[in-house]
Amino acid sequence: MKSGSETVVHSSGSERVLVIMARAPRAGAVKTRLASSLSPAATVAFYCCLLDDTLALARSLNDVEVAIMCPDTDVNELAQLAGGEVSVVAQKGEGLAAGLTSVFAHFAQDHRREAQQRRTIAFNSDSPHLPRSVLEDAFETLIAHDVVVGPTHDGGYYLVGAKASHPALFAHDGMGTSSALERLLARARALELSVGFADRFYDIDIADDLTRLAAELRLAPARAPRTAAWLKEWELMAGQPRTSSGAGRGELY
Repeated sequence: MKSGSETVVHSSGSERVLVIMARAPRAGAVKTRLASSLSPAATVAFYCCLLDDTLALARSLNDVEVAIMCPDTDVNELAQLAGGEVSVVAQKGEGLAAGLTSVFAHFAQDHRREAQQRRTIAFNSDSPHLPRSVLEDAFETLIAHDVVVGPTHDGGYYLVGAKASHPALFAHDGMGTSSALERLLARARALELSVGFADRFYDIDIADDLTRLAAELRLAPARAPRTAAWLKEWELMAGQPRTSSGAGRGELY
């Protein structure tokens, strides 16, 4: 690795690719909406747990190439965290819309076999508690549809997949807003793309999401063991287990 702008690629040649949208774990760059609930150091530590367990979830899938898409300044750091079995690729341009466009431009076509499309899913880095079956079903959905989307409960989405690159699908970025899913579906309709859906889910943005996740992982810590251990410590420091009152707006990073 010579510079943060280079890609680190170890392609498996699989027909299915799961790309984690991630950032290097630095204060002020990850999980920023948790700043009112966690210190900068705690936020970074928590994000490292989420990313580690998300990578473990991705690696548990059979016959799936796992990769990370990130800003160019984060490639080297994430490559060290992820290990040699995971491709780490610098996105072209800034922001999540540019990142998603880069995912499908880079991975959806098998460049060694020009005619072969690859079922490619971009997945956020903070949902390690997602059942593995949801990801498997999303790949299956792409057999019969052009696009697959995993909605969040608040109008966003935690995954999006396609078999080809559709740059206009992510134009006029409205991600991180309550209309993100609506805008994506409107653009898919305009492009005449068929859309299938994964199960509705939630990701981790605000304190209520932390308590919801902690409650789930108390019952099944093996789903995300490193995150479960961190949340157990967080609850002990808070004095008692908390009760969730809802989920926050989803973000793919």
